[in-house]
Amino acid sequence: MTDYTEIYNKQAQQYELLVSREDYQHNILRALQQMVPLEGAAVVELGAGTGRLTCILVPLVKSITAFDRSAHMLNLARQKLLQSGLNNWFLEVGEHQHVNVLDGSVDVLISGWSICYVAVENPAAWQAELETVLSEMQRVLLPGGYIILLETLGTGFEEPNPPVDLLTYFAYLEARGFQRTWIRTDYCFQNRAEAEGSARFFFGEEMIAKIREDERGVILPECTGIWWLIKE
Repeated sequence: MTDYTEIYNKQAQQYELLVSREDYQHNILRALQQMVPLEGAAVVELGAGTGRLTCILVPLVKSITAFDRSAHMLNLARQKLLQSGLNNWFLEVGEHQHVNVLDGSVDVLISGWSICYVAVENPAAWQAELETVLSEMQRVLLPGGYIILLETLGTGFEEPNPPVDLLTYFAYLEARGFQRTWIRTDYCFQNRAEAEGSARFFFGEEMIAKIREDERGVILPECTGIWWLIKE
């Protein structure tokens, strides 16, 4: 069984290799640009990891402040952002439940593949924990600001097939007024060995059977859901 705590605290480089291969068709940025005005936006990101979304957004926005509870992950994110030559970014270790940002100061709050862990890691009190997180999001947003959440809707599938343990979390978001769409964010690896190693590392041995090779390359299909809510 994959030890995600071990990955996030000690294996940033191998994690970065995996996520750098996802969304080779750049569907995430296109979807975000259609959904929310990014130019001139003050952005907060929760669960930034190695800076995947951070690096996509930093050339487009006024500023981005990115939080993650793993200093190990943020160290790699910092290296990548320094290479961009931009200086409109800030990184800080922090939890979703306590965002070190002033009230009503943010246009966009975004989190990718991270808020789900609040629900999964707190099975006895997941709704209360999510309420705390959503309250923090609402606190820092300006009126008319956007909350954007990205989560997996199924790895190895060409149509949404969400993980069973996330269904109640997704239903909770939609009951709270979030709208949802989905996109394909397939992984495209350089070769079969890289694909199998990365799949085994994060998803487990059984995911190797989902890898396919065709004219596009060595592909692992992925469906990603995007939930959004506009603060009134």
